[in-house]
Amino acid sequence: MRIDILTVLPDLLTSWFGDSIIERARTKGLVQIEVHDLRKWSSDKHRRVDDYPFGGGAGMVMQVEPIHKAIESLKSERAYEEVIYLSPDGAMLDQSLANQLSTNKNMILLCGHYKGIDERVREHLITREVSIGNYVLTGGELAAAVLSDAVIRLLPGVIGDETSALSDSFQDGLVAPPDYTRPAEYMGWKVPDILLSGHQARIDAWRSQQALERTRERRPGLLGPADEGEVG
Repeated sequence: MRIDILTVLPDLLTSWFGDSIIERARTKGLVQIEVHDLRKWSSDKHRRVDDYPFGGGAGMVMQVEPIHKAIESLKSERAYEEVIYLSPDGAMLDQSLANQLSTNKNMILLCGHYKGIDERVREHLITREVSIGNYVLTGGELAAAVLSDAVIRLLPGVIGDETSALSDSFQDGLVAPPDYTRPAEYMGWKVPDILLSGHQARIDAWRSQQALERTRERRPGLLGPADEGEVG
């Protein structure tokens, strides 16, 4: 997979992609991440990529021209399944969307800044808009990093134990059940006996029950009507 990120603040993303699992994925050639300074495509002598909005109002708006030039430049080198704009009014990023995007070969992520971007970019150049939550950030860089992380960890070979990703929260529409590790007792705090029993079928049933109960308590909006009754 290749991810190209267009931003006016490329340095913000350097540390995020230079460590941990994502860096190992890059080193192994499982993903290529290229961060591009949008100012490279500015025709302004001061490399500006924003201007005042027509009709007045506070804030500055990112211009259509440098964004269009940047996207067309990248598209001249390869085909992209998605050109994604990180926007607070986009579709909410969830595990299902991350799973879907992980099947792509090439994606462009556009990070908004200032008051936003010229609407013509959204009308003519963007294939999908994605939000990471009902709040506003100073720019789309953190959102692009979150989206990239959620997608990259699903690629085959990125996580050592690939079955681990399949048991993550939200993969089955539920939050994950509680986990424990050694020691089995610490300061009188004990691991549930079922997890020490060695009966895998019973353990799996307990985990399923715990996931459903925890989802009902903490994230009831994830449950459909059929899941809202008592746990069997």
